[in-house]
Amino acid sequence: MKKVDFLMAGVGGQGTILASNILAEVGLELGYDVKKAEIHGMAQRGGTVESHIRWGDKVYSPVAIQGNTDYLLGFEMLEAGRWPAYVNKDAVVIVNRYRIPPPAVNLGKASYPQEEEIDSLLKSAASRVFWVNATEIAKDLGNPAVVGVVLLGVLSGLVGGEENAWLNVIKRMVPERFVELNMKAFRVGRQIQPS
Repeated sequence: MKKVDFLMAGVGGQGTILASNILAEVGLELGYDVKKAEIHGMAQRGGTVESHIRWGDKVYSPVAIQGNTDYLLGFEMLEAGRWPAYVNKDAVVIVNRYRIPPPAVNLGKASYPQEEEIDSLLKSAASRVFWVNATEIAKDLGNPAVVGVVLLGVLSGLVGGEENAWLNVIKRMVPERFVELNMKAFRVGRQIQPS
């Protein structure tokens, strides 16, 4: 493997940072050089969160060049729709079918795009776009905060790596009282076969 570039985009409070930390640690667990960069300025107030994770034999920069990202995980629909310029033509996009209207929409100064618009935009840039009801799954499991781990489960089925490598990292990175819930969320996500 020369390199694999990941980009996660979400809104503060969705678990984007935890998911990116887990993904970086999984890369290390699998024996890759790993770099990570994140921006989460107003994340605690529901602002945009972006995280770049790069795996490879040797990785020099934590941020992928526009047009080079292999996997885009959108924790929220509109946030996924902000990043098509970063994905390459063979990229895979996984989008959580969930809306968090930004302040401009809530104030009536803008409208939230239709799912079809976001889908079309992403498909114009990437080869595959998969929609997952990850927030619904997380709520059914008892905690919407595990949405990121559900999405990691879906991603793991596409990226590969032994399931135990992913689970071992989850065990290390989440508080002990939430380990079982997160492992279950990961397994449910891993069983989803994007089509």
